[in-house]
Amino acid sequence: MKRQWITSGSPYEAQIGYSRAVVAGDWVFVSGTTGFDYATMTISDDVVAQAEQCLQNIAKALAEAGCTLDDVVRVNYVLPNGADFEPCWPVLRQHFGKAKPAAMVITAGLLDPRMKIEIEVTALKK
Repeated sequence: MKRQWITSGSPYEAQIGYSRAVVAGDWVFVSGTTGFDYATMTISDDVVAQAEQCLQNIAKALAEAGCTLDDVVRVNYVLPNGADFEPCWPVLRQHFGKAKPAAMVITAGLLDPRMKIEIEVTALKK
């Protein structure tokens, strides 16, 4: 099976040794993605703005892989503060309302204290 590696240009990918996404056949595996704007390496203090930026970053990787957020079949959310999840629901519903992927939410610390949400997805190309 042929693989394609997708990068976002985030310095973390090179420093840690991973790809933003890996395409394997019709499957697309997108790494845990945070709310950093990779062009400026800035991040909002607002969890909802971070969730929106996460999804923009993920959508960009999926587009490079030949699919969209509508192709997502699995999503994992990680938040240091579980109470921050509910305010994100409207943004998540806007982006995943059509796909309705299987989902899991985990409360755990993230690598940078500025990060309030991290989102990982798996997509199946149509």
